[in-house]
Amino acid sequence: MEKKLLGLLGSEDYIPSNVPELLSQLGMKPNQQQVLQGLLKRLEKQGKILRTKGNRYIEAEEADLVPGVIQVTRGGRGFVMPDEGGGAEISVPESKMDTAMHGDRVLVRLDFKPGQQDRSGSVVRILERRRTQVVGTLQRTKQFLHVTPDDPRLPGVIYVPEPRDVGRKAIVGDKVVVEITQWGSGKVAPEGEVIEVLGPPDEEGVDMLSVLRNYDLPLHFPKNVLNEAHAIAKSRPDNQPSAQECAGRVDCRPHNVVTIDPDDAKDFDDAICMQREGEQWRLWVHIADVSHYVKPGSALDVEASKRGNSTYLVDRVIPMLPEALSNELCSLKPNVDRLTKCVEFVMSKHGQVVSAKFYSAVIRSKRRFTYKEAFAVLQAPPNNETEQMLHDAHEMAQKIRHLRFKNGSLDLDFPENKIRLDENGKVLRIEKIENDVSHQLIEEFMLLANEAVAGRLMGLNRNSVYRVHESPKEKRLNDFREEVLSHRVPCGDLTHRPEVQKLLARLQTLPIGPALKIGFLRSLMRARYAMEPLGHYGLAKPKYTHFTSPIRRYADLVVHRSLFDKAELQAGDARQIASHISATEKNSADAERDSKEVKLYAYLKAQLVSRKPHSYEALVTEVRNFGFFVDVPDLGLSGVVPLSAIPDDFFIFDPVTRLLTGRHTRRVIRLGDNVVVQIYKVDSARKQVDFKLVVNPQEEGRSRKPEKKGREERRERDRREIKSAPPRKPGHGHKRAQQNKKRKR
Repeated sequence: MEKKLLGLLGSEDYIPSNVPELLSQLGMKPNQQQVLQGLLKRLEKQGKILRTKGNRYIEAEEADLVPGVIQVTRGGRGFVMPDEGGGAEISVPESKMDTAMHGDRVLVRLDFKPGQQDRSGSVVRILERRRTQVVGTLQRTKQFLHVTPDDPRLPGVIYVPEPRDVGRKAIVGDKVVVEITQWGSGKVAPEGEVIEVLGPPDEEGVDMLSVLRNYDLPLHFPKNVLNEAHAIAKSRPDNQPSAQECAGRVDCRPHNVVTIDPDDAKDFDDAICMQREGEQWRLWVHIADVSHYVKPGSALDVEASKRGNSTYLVDRVIPMLPEALSNELCSLKPNVDRLTKCVEFVMSKHGQVVSAKFYSAVIRSKRRFTYKEAFAVLQAPPNNETEQMLHDAHEMAQKIRHLRFKNGSLDLDFPENKIRLDENGKVLRIEKIENDVSHQLIEEFMLLANEAVAGRLMGLNRNSVYRVHESPKEKRLNDFREEVLSHRVPCGDLTHRPEVQKLLARLQTLPIGPALKIGFLRSLMRARYAMEPLGHYGLAKPKYTHFTSPIRRYADLVVHRSLFDKAELQAGDARQIASHISATEKNSADAERDSKEVKLYAYLKAQLVSRKPHSYEALVTEVRNFGFFVDVPDLGLSGVVPLSAIPDDFFIFDPVTRLLTGRHTRRVIRLGDNVVVQIYKVDSARKQVDFKLVVNPQEEGRSRKPEKKGREERRERDRREIKSAPPRKPGHGHKRAQQNKKRKR
């Protein structure tokens, strides 16, 4: 019926019709009117059709209307990714957002302008709200009570009445949860009602509770989900699969299988083993068989689908699956039997895949390595069979890695920071995690398995979800190229991948390199999930999916089913799943970032209060007329150094060279400079951090002496000119003096 209706609305001779007319045109009986109305309502909600004046229906595409999910930047600009795969994103200016909020499904009308390359549009309808509840700070003006959202991508203020029946008394300044009840137009502020009082922002635990509420992250699993997980665990009293479950699987328990994970990991979802076979090598990549326990349509599956992925906040994990499965029965712990899905490779001695096969297996891991332990093993001669295997696997991984970059893969890695908290939830230390050879060993084998599985699915022509990273827009690459050339760095045509690789390699050797590399990352599209195998630009892989982490990603669980189950995933379901898990992934990434930031903001505010701020090395990433932006690697934060935070000098900005030059010290600040900064201001509400420049006293003294002598020479010259100048008329020079005054301000 849906196909027939859309076919009618999309036909060339169709005239916009109402429900009775559509009944007649579709050959339906009058008593089927409710069925038709239900279908029309569903298609309208999906954004496929539109109801016009007079209750007549048209196909949305015919009216240049596109449905999709809108992502909003902190600056207020929106970007809509169309529901239909393969469509380019649509930019939406802040003035044309109407009442759309970050994550909403919206209907966008395309705006066509002569010579315009990028697609832009305006929001005409909200199809589905991503959220109706918002976390913010309760504030009061003379006449009104309102809530200022924590998320800068949300409305400026939400007007609320006096809170009542919310458990605890609300005080101005408290963090609260407000439900939006009315918002008819983007020209007026929304109205809402406070439904929960979280407490004062500096009260212990309120910061993380605010993040959980803001991103709608659950603290607990529903009872029926826990009951199902516990029933599965209790049916296996020794925490291992039964003999019947192992029957029919390839028995890999005698193999020297190991896992390598972070030191604080509990869910081990991948394991490896490698053996020499003459001139070739056999590599086994084992992945936890979550699909054996989590069946489609079960309570566990519904909840895992809803969550989409595990979320790793700075102080806790919000798992996709209950611990009875994620940390126990599915986790590939050592010295217990575990069920896996395996990709078995035959590899050439040069790191090329000779063949691959896919099957269900059972393993018994011999040892669990942390990355630090594996790294230590690789730095010393092997002492036993397991350590020898790690050395062999490392050599193979490096060969695979070399081939990957030879085939066009881009080196886009940056060191990551991990925040360690004390027992009171305050920042204890910040650790830098380097992508060393122990990480690369596992990474290369997982990438290999993901690629092989994608190729297998494409060969079988089965519906599934793929991990896609689309090529960046040519305009963005050209804009970035102009930026690079403005700094006198050689740069070829970045639409050709070899030129991108050459540039990234060149940037590794330049002081300005890291700053420009950050600029390149900003020009790239965001990776997402799609039903169509669109390939992965960053990895230079035309076939790619996610297969290796089914404990923490629903995408991988779907891929396992697509590859091994007899029941085929329907195309519509695959498309809906891909859109949903792309959204949950983005939501989790934002929550993870915010959880780090709230802890870092508290840490930096404490430095301000103590008046003993720490000094940090920083990289200048952008220079503007009001200051310069810096990236502070030791904090994992970016911020701005406003010129107002440099009281001992007056800086002049040159828009052509993009340089800031100190009038007195003659100090020059440019993109790529390494500077030392301290915290200057923290604005938690706007999620912004300002730093101040730390000047080396010796350097400052050296730079000031010639300037002082120069000023004295200029003063003497000015005195001589004044004596020899003719008398001026009254008021002469007043205008210039006023202009100079303004410049100084």
